[in-house]
Amino acid sequence: MAGGEVTLVELTKGFDDVVAVDAISLHVDSGEFFSLLGPSGCGKTTTLRMIAGFEQPTSGQILLDGTDVAGIPPYKRNVNTVFQSYALFPHLRVFDNVAFGLRRAGVAKDEIRRRVADVLALVELTGLERRKPSQLSGGQQQRVALARVLVLQPAVVLLDEPLGALDAKIRRSLQVELKALQERVGLTFIYVTHDQEEALTMSDRLAVMNRGRVEQLGPPKTVYEEPQTTFVADFLGISNLLRGSALGRDGERCRIRVGEFELHAGRGDLDAAGETKLVIRPERVRLEPSTSTGENRIPSMVERIVYRGSNSQVFTRLPNGDQIQALIQNAGEETQFASGDAVRLYLPPDALRVLADTGTVPQDDNKRIEAGAVAGTGVTT
Repeated sequence: MAGGEVTLVELTKGFDDVVAVDAISLHVDSGEFFSLLGPSGCGKTTTLRMIAGFEQPTSGQILLDGTDVAGIPPYKRNVNTVFQSYALFPHLRVFDNVAFGLRRAGVAKDEIRRRVADVLALVELTGLERRKPSQLSGGQQQRVALARVLVLQPAVVLLDEPLGALDAKIRRSLQVELKALQERVGLTFIYVTHDQEEALTMSDRLAVMNRGRVEQLGPPKTVYEEPQTTFVADFLGISNLLRGSALGRDGERCRIRVGEFELHAGRGDLDAAGETKLVIRPERVRLEPSTSTGENRIPSMVERIVYRGSNSQVFTRLPNGDQIQALIQNAGEETQFASGDAVRLYLPPDALRVLADTGTVPQDDNKRIEAGAVAGTGVTT
């Protein structure tokens, strides 16, 4: 389906002396599933509300198919929003909830019946037209809310944490369904979430936000495996951050001293010098017996093992005090390691990434990001 391109140009939103969204620029392609991911207070929901027209930007542009809609009221923008609360009318049947917007627009009755039937079939709710929201499960209510938006045939669908109220099992199932539905209808979806799994599962691309800015933007695989900042590495999934000192480039790798040991990293800022940080994902860390030898092996002590069903999460401690996590897939065999065991950790060079920045993300920098508290809107998430 043509149309649905969204471009944000230096988009800024301030509340009194607080900047909630700080001059972000990004482009969403037509038909793309794009996610805004970040912790509470990072500005992702404020950004979505500005695209929807519920908030007006302090400065910057919101281009929908090349037209700046920043000053246009919500009902005149060809976008529609699915909220976390669903906002269904409790006294109306499913059919009437979905048809509500069409009736407000003056669409003919026969056309309403056809379009509602088509969209209910699309979200697999055929046969439930006469039920009221209280007679539906949480997952079914979420589908009704989505159908009510899709029936209006918008250019862009905005989704504000629509799965947040569901239990974990239903949420995982609907993640797959929602992505498949988006691909079938071909609409542009812009999705706001703080759930990393949701963003990784559904997105074509995602933007990780922090304190009103975009820290990193790209396909899920790239952002997960090649984080550019300490914040992204620490926020997106489980990661191991090691303190080290860069000793210089060695061919296509960088030599890093971690405590008394030297490692080689093959990813990231290979020209780093001085104090730096390394990141490696737990699934790439390999536990070996303490007698193991070879490159990129470092001694550690097993502190505890947490059984997680499909895998076991092993927490270890390095001589310099850094904690390293490893994941051992459960293949039906008992793990050979136990709490208190001395082990060697193998950190493959191609999985070890040197971060360009060595900073930490302040956890108490509330003045900048808690704009909702200042303005009484509660929309800065």
